[in-house]
Amino acid sequence: MLEVGWFSSKLLFKGKLLRNPFYFIRQLFAGVSIGVLLLIALAQVGTTLLLPIIISSLATGISMPFLLKDLKLQ
Repeated sequence: MLEVGWFSSKLLFKGKLLRNPFYFIRQLFAGVSIGVLLLIALAQVGTTLLLPIIISSLATGISMPFLLKDLKLQ
């Protein structure tokens, strides 16, 4: 398992893993911005910061597979 992760990491840093790295960056930025905006909006409510962090992390984690479903590898 670690060998597969190491091999994938080496290919990613060499630029040979993703067919369209700009698509990956754009979709990743969209998911992170969803999480950050949700965190900022929920932090304004005035509760402890634990609940907004949990909710925004869940929303970001749930949205990533949908955003990256069309990701093409080489």
